[in-house]
Order: sequence, then C-alpha cells, then structure tokens
Amino acid sequence: MKIRFWGARGSLPTPLTPAKLRSKISSIVQRITPADLESQESRELFLARLPDYLFSTIGGNTACVEVETNERFRLVFDAGTGIRNLGQDIIASKKAATVHLFFSHFHWDHIQGLPFFAPAFDPRTQLSMYSPDPNLRRILEGQMKAPYFPIELDSMAAKKEFVHLEGRGVRIGDVQIRYRAMSHPGGCYSYAIEEGGKKAIYSTDTELDPKDFDRTPENETYFKGADALIIDAQYTLGEAIEKQYWGHSSFSLAADFAASWHIKRLVLFHHEPAYGDQKIGSILKSASWYLKHIEDRGIEVVLAQEGVEIDV
Repeated sequence: MKIRFWGARGSLPTPLTPAKLRSKISSIVQRITPADLESQESRELFLARLPDYLFSTIGGNTACVEVETNERFRLVFDAGTGIRNLGQDIIASKKAATVHLFFSHFHWDHIQGLPFFAPAFDPRTQLSMYSPDPNLRRILEGQMKAPYFPIELDSMAAKKEFVHLEGRGVRIGDVQIRYRAMSHPGGCYSYAIEEGGKKAIYSTDTELDPKDFDRTPENETYFKGADALIIDAQYTLGEAIEKQYWGHSSFSLAADFAASWHIKRLVLFHHEPAYGDQKIGSILKSASWYLKHIEDRGIEVVLAQEGVEIDV
C-alpha cells in the first residue's frame, strides 16, 4: 500500500506567511558563494545541500491522509483542509472516483475540508463515509447548514453512503480496517489498515496513556509490529506535561510507544500550528536521537509532510 499526506497540521491551518517565506529566501541567499553559481551542476548541488526546513515546508493543511491499496482502493482518513487538494487531484484525472472516507472524530480541523471536496459534487463519485459514531450523518450535515455554509450536504451530487462501524470494523476487498478508541477530549478513533501481511496505523489526536502500553491480547493484535505508525506527536515533553489532558502526545512518548510495540516506521503527525519548519525539523532530529538511545532495532522516524508518499 502507498500512503500520501495531503494535510499534516494539527488544530488549524497554518499557511506559510510572507514573512516566513522572506526569511527562508534570505537564509538561502546568505549561504550562496560564487562557486555555487558557476554551473548548472553547482547550482543543483547547492540546492541539494540546503536543509529541509529551508528548501521545503511541512505544509499548512490540516489532517488528511490517503492510503492507496494494492487493489487500488482509495482510503482517506479525515477531511481536514488537505482533502481539498486531494479532490483537485482526483478531478484532474477526469475519472469517476470511489472514495472510502474514514473519520477519526469530528473536531473542526478534521472535517472542515469536506465542503470543499470537489468529487463530492460529481454524480459519478461513490463516496462512502465511515465512523464508529452512529451520528455520523447528522454531524456532517450540521457543519453544512446556514449560517455556517451555503450548500447543504444533500446538495452534494455524489452517491453517498454513511457507514456506522461496529465490531471488528470493515473489509474492503482484501483490506481489513479495524478501529480502536484513543484518549482525546470528546473521543477519537485510530484505524489499523492491513493488507497482504502489511499493517499501517493512523492514530491522530492521541494522548497516549498507560493502557496503550498494556500487554493485552487486544493491544498485541492491534499495535504490535506495525509497518508504519502515523501518530500525533504535537508536543515536546515539557509542553505535554503543561498541557496534560489536552489530548495530544509528545514526540518522546510517541517514540517510547513505537519502541514498546516494535513498530518499524514512526511517522510524526498532527504538527503544532505554532511551530515553523525549522522547529518541526528539530523535533524529528530529537526523536531520532532519542530512539537510538532507548532501543537498537533501527526504527525509522519520518515527518508527515504534504506531498510525501510512503510505501508500506
């Protein structure tokens, strides 16, 4: 399966401001030497050596993660502002789309992109929406009513299906999708996606607690040995202590969790909106350093970043 990130920010959209863009450009210009400009090759080499926080950006859209299965099913997790760009990508293909959209919970940053998801207005689209919450349809209808939005959910021309998840989850082709309640104010669900012996877990808006580390049969089955864990790592350790019960985790606790369950790849997600690219890059370095000192299994640590694709 392939995982694509269309939005990785937490809480609210975080566009790159003109001031931050100027700062990036200024920092790049100040690094240039005459030798860097001598040829096309030297210029490309200069750009390749720039740190990621200068030459790239995490992106400013809120949570939206696409999983393309081996059978080419399109699974989408959450409808933050990133789903708009996913929708534009689908429309550009000029093909009828079948989209399976799973909601972790209904806080604003995870549903606010749905009214701008262009394929939902295409009558050729099959849009199946899933949640363990039995009020799924009513909640989504609520944000698309006056005075909040001028177009109601029923005006979306796609063929819509609302699925209340129960029991062991749902099977789509050869893919099994299971869910588990996580600690977050108002509730939140993680999802485990399994296909062909591979497993990826999407666990946004998660404040890890001791029960998540317990060696219960349920936890063993759900977490152990996952090939990729996409998890809320919004805070530093100090912030997590100050903001206990806010419903988010520190990068260090996420690393402890990954090591505890023998996760193969840890993907830091739901980035703090107050942090710029350099700060988030430093969190990645700290998480990598920390994991190397608490275990030796070589867990790979990466940042969730708009436009990035991961093979599982």
